[in-house]
Amino acid sequence: MLVNRVGDFGLALGIMLVFYTFGSGDYATVFACAPSIAEQKVIFLGLEFSTLNCMCFLLFIGAVGKSAQVGLHT
Repeated sequence: MLVNRVGDFGLALGIMLVFYTFGSGDYATVFACAPSIAEQKVIFLGLEFSTLNCMCFLLFIGAVGKSAQVGLHT
């Protein structure tokens, strides 16, 4: 149950960051605007990351946690 909650939290943060950055969750909008924010930075947990890298990492944590893959499996 804990592993599933970690996945939920990562997925929720990733989706919120996508919506905050692009103002939409629509794939066409996100993929069309992605090159324009390639150099944009975001501060997460007190560290500075590339916005796209942070989005991808959080969505990846969500996918790994929800499907119980290596790293977030019991």
